[in-house]
Amino acid sequence: MRYAVRDLPEVRKDLDSIDSQMIDLFLQRMKLADEVADYKAKNHLPILDREREREKLARVANSVPMEFRNYAQVLEGLLMEAARAREYKDIGTMSNVGSQIYEAIKHEPKLFPQRANVACQGVEGAYSQIATDRIFKHPTIAYFDSFEGVFRAVEEGFSQFGVLPVENSTAGTVNQVYDLMMEHHFSIVRSTRIKIDHNVLAKPGTEMDQIKDIYSHEQAIRQCHRFLIEHPYIKVHAVENTAIAARMVAESDRDDVAALSSRACAELYNLNILMHSVQDTGNNFTRFACITKDLTIYPGADRTSLMLIVNHEPGALYKVLSRFYALDINLVKLESRPIPDRDFEFMFYFDIECPAEAPEFATLINSLGDVCEEFRYLGSYREII
Repeated sequence: MRYAVRDLPEVRKDLDSIDSQMIDLFLQRMKLADEVADYKAKNHLPILDREREREKLARVANSVPMEFRNYAQVLEGLLMEAARAREYKDIGTMSNVGSQIYEAIKHEPKLFPQRANVACQGVEGAYSQIATDRIFKHPTIAYFDSFEGVFRAVEEGFSQFGVLPVENSTAGTVNQVYDLMMEHHFSIVRSTRIKIDHNVLAKPGTEMDQIKDIYSHEQAIRQCHRFLIEHPYIKVHAVENTAIAARMVAESDRDDVAALSSRACAELYNLNILMHSVQDTGNNFTRFACITKDLTIYPGADRTSLMLIVNHEPGALYKVLSRFYALDINLVKLESRPIPDRDFEFMFYFDIECPAEAPEFATLINSLGDVCEEFRYLGSYREII
């Protein structure tokens, strides 16, 4: 027996009617959630009641046919997330991190400093130096051999700020910097994006067909993959920095070596450009983060970086993402990194867009502990384009 298929407008009319009823029920539910929040606040009860939530989700799953169980649990989970977010907002419960951020905003400096002592990895002419000059008008730069040296200089108070590359538009994350983020304590206060333009630099008089060895940073080498494939006879060497590569070529007693480096380094180290812009793509940018030791939030901070460890169970990451969704906070970056010594467990890095002074941001920070095992606040800042 076949059933007649109703006209689409008729079906949609019934759907709209059900949706209207659901909205009315949602408003009634949120009003009851407010009563629950008031009771918890009056009686000093915690907002999160995991046992009750597990019981409710199990009850929902058992009340619908098997084919709809996952959908029903997701819907119930979103409703509970919305109610809990409102409870945090209304009760004003502040986490330890939330309190620190509140104090930082309360005492935020009026202006970002124009003069500062800044730590960078590399030597003069490095892209980190170019980024530093973009962030500060009059920086005094101290150069270090490694990224860890930059972190330590900031932690130990040798430099007020540090500037580090965190990701590239074509080669991806700078893994070493992200690994060091797990070990050191700092606060991101600015970020900027620098156009990356890799050129083949050699001593005056050297021709392209003479080059036997080429030096650069491992990220630059990956970004120039196509060029290197086209020149298979050239041996590639990774060094600490593109500017260090240029200086090595300038100081070498050989005439058959070259560096993949910037135009600024060609002028700085008196080298000729044999080939211009040999990176794989013209739309090649590296993002740099400016860090400092103490939690500081400067005016205009509308981007935040977070590092989270979620529980090793199904749906754990979804619970975190649903919190962003419930608060209408835009997620602009999500990166996963394996946790050392913990098999098949990952740490997640988030970049979100939301003014640090917005109420929904405070609600997020004060409630994240409910949906993850551990999290670190890496700073709120403005990105300079």
